[in-house]
Amino acid sequence: MKYMSYGVVLLALMSGVANTQAATPLTGSLKKIKENNVIVLGNRESSVPYSYYDNGQNVIGYSQEIALQIVEAIKKEIDAPGLQVRMMPITAQNRIPLVQSGTINLECGGTTNNAERRKQVEFSNTISITETRLLTKRTSGIRSFNDIEGKTVAVTAGTTSERYLRKKIAEAKLNVMIVAATDHAQGFMMVQQGRAAAFFMDSDVLSAEKAKASKSDDYIITGEPQTFEAIACMLPKNDPALKAIVDKTIARIQTSGEAYKLYQKWFMSPIPPQNINLNLPLSQKLKSVFETPNDVSLDD
Repeated sequence: MKYMSYGVVLLALMSGVANTQAATPLTGSLKKIKENNVIVLGNRESSVPYSYYDNGQNVIGYSQEIALQIVEAIKKEIDAPGLQVRMMPITAQNRIPLVQSGTINLECGGTTNNAERRKQVEFSNTISITETRLLTKRTSGIRSFNDIEGKTVAVTAGTTSERYLRKKIAEAKLNVMIVAATDHAQGFMMVQQGRAAAFFMDSDVLSAEKAKASKSDDYIITGEPQTFEAIACMLPKNDPALKAIVDKTIARIQTSGEAYKLYQKWFMSPIPPQNINLNLPLSQKLKSVFETPNDVSLDD
């Protein structure tokens, strides 16, 4: 026919509008990831059970499994089935600058979400909740925070635990020598070698270090919890499109019940490469997060 019917014309116009909407230009990190066909994930080297190396130098852990599911969601969102994943080892000291500069697109490790850090970067929905305590030799006599008076205490440099400890010691006017460790393994080694009387850090980190020791019964995790902290993935500020995908993926994992299985796998079962078991039961605080996913930090 020489002329198309009104209905056919209308259908064609509607189809054009739909295609225009579907082709909404990517912005921020998603645009960069699509253009480079690479997403860069920051990983920790020894942050058990969140993000660490196995014997083959492969990154594994509770947070890493979540990160890889986020990558799959991004692949679908930007239509990049062949998207490459590049892992970049980071430390507690350089992780925030690397996110700020765009060197890494996403970091899912054991990083705490708090108000101070949110001035520099953005955080996802909470993926875990921890508390800070002391790891010490069973024979040290340390059973509470006040017992560190006159002693040397190790803490991992660049962490919220270090900032809290220094502030706490100053305010309480305690005679305590603080030594900053480059990583968690070194912090515990200082206790093992007698260079520090205790190691102050997140309880899950302490449980992992204790479990790896050849004589783990020689050490105890003690003292009243000093802080409760929300662990989350870290991403650049002012990138709502990326945050939306990250949060949606985490919410799906948590509300579907998959998060309970992940927690059981990494916190309540033997984990590679040494088959250590942290034996950290799911807390009511984290259970509540699984039921109602949110990005609220515990210092709010």
